Amino acid sequence: MDLLSEIVLRAKAHKQRIVLPEGTEERTLKAADRILADEVADLILIGKPAEINALAEKNGLAHIGKAVIIDPENHPKREQYAQLLFELRQKKGMTLEQAQQLVLDPLYLGCLIIKAGDADGQLAGARNTTGNVLRPALQIIKTAPGISCVSGAFIMVTQTPQYGENGVLVFADCAVTPVPDAAQLSEIAACTAGTARAVAGFDDPRVAMLSFSTKGSAKHEVVDKVTTALAMVREAHPELKVDGELQADAALVPSVGASKAPGSDIAGKANVLVFPTLEVGNIAYKLVQRLGNAEAIGPILQGIARPVNDLSRGCSVDDVYKMVAVTSCQAYAAKQL
Repeated sequence: MDLLSEIVLRAKAHKQRIVLPEGTEERTLKAADRILADEVADLILIGKPAEINALAEKNGLAHIGKAVIIDPENHPKREQYAQLLFELRQKKGMTLEQAQQLVLDPLYLGCLIIKAGDADGQLAGARNTTGNVLRPALQIIKTAPGISCVSGAFIMVTQTPQYGENGVLVFADCAVTPVPDAAQLSEIAACTAGTARAVAGFDDPRVAMLSFSTKGSAKHEVVDKVTTALAMVREAHPELKVDGELQADAALVPSVGASKAPGSDIAGKANVLVFPTLEVGNIAYKLVQRLGNAEAIGPILQGIARPVNDLSRGCSVDDVYKMVAVTSCQAYAAKQL
């Protein structure tokens, strides 16, 4: 069974309530119909019911009636959610009147539904920028305890079964934080191990903190950042299997790992790769995807207290479908913490 099928099965086994704020966007609606037909998740669509139902009829979508449809301008909890937003943001200068206006924004409304406990996760971005998707999530849901930054992971399904977990690896940060400091890098390592468990299904995440140096083979301040991050993540998460600093070949190839980092439990066996900067991670995943003909699942946003994921505006119906399943797996894992 391929990894995506496994993710969908795990989502089905622990059905979660996922908000789709772009309820009138056609790709989103088509994916929602498939999600509901396959019983992958329970869905909350935000939008005018008449418009959603008309689009469903136009596209022959027979299962949209199984979703909860919320009209942002006319629903029974509108004032309750506005009051919640006001309470969360009044110290930042927000007035009740401003909250009453923002609650009409589907992206804010979706996050408020989650914060109130009425849903478990959110997926958007087919129509909206990453900044617009993340802003309400960080204002309302906020980062998870002990986490100060959001990061983005990709699950890389490669054609090289000798590496990672039968060819599957998790890369981060490839999407959000440009130049993490040592503390943020340690958080990214811990979050990515969690994503490897919750979404990729790894029983045994083995995290390599990557650099251009292996175990002191080069001296530089960017290497020092990685070694400091390693010490921090080991102190915060002594149960986590993590090592560094390692070059990519030392992390992945057993013979190179044994030569460059003898005695390391991770060298040559890593299935999670943590990059020192966003620049490096983003370049790396795109090279592996294009030159290595790998499938890249993501970005999977990490570090938010409840999952909020961001789609590319060029996404396909399949992309929306698989990211609903990913978000569901994250939501279930968040409840177990």
